Amino acid sequence: MTEQQDAAEAPPWVARGQERQQPPTLLALRDLVAAGSRVNHTVARRAGLSETELVTLEHLTREQIGPAEVARRLEVSTAAATGIVDRLVSRGHVERRPHEVDRRRTDLHITDSGRSEIVGHLMPMFSALHRHDSSFTDEEKAVVERYLRGAAAAFEEILER
Repeated sequence: MTEQQDAAEAPPWVARGQERQQPPTLLALRDLVAAGSRVNHTVARRAGLSETELVTLEHLTREQIGPAEVARRLEVSTAAATGIVDRLVSRGHVERRPHEVDRRRTDLHITDSGRSEIVGHLMPMFSALHRHDSSFTDEEKAVVERYLRGAAAAFEEILER
């Protein structure tokens, strides 16, 4: 899509002074994104980690990846990713282990210490989100999920350009 096409399809609330004319769903999404950014900053500071170290631990709670994948996901050099991993290993939050199939590769595993570091700081939020999520019917959850997945896809459009 060209910039001219983007401008032709631009919603009316993009115009100067019209930002607050956005639908309530978009305003709420903006608030959520802003709060999420502040949470990462605050949790990293409280845990004595850099934000990149925290994000690395978050990735490792979901899956085992290697240092090269850390570099790709954080959009940093492999040398910078190695420094991040070294710091997390020295704190006991991450372990390097040989890849199960390709012994030339290394996988990173979050330790109980690393998991506790994240969960300990985020547990009040997790509990509140669980209570909130439990207040919705399955049908409502399906609509919320569809909205959030569509919003995530819209964010990805920026990242792919």
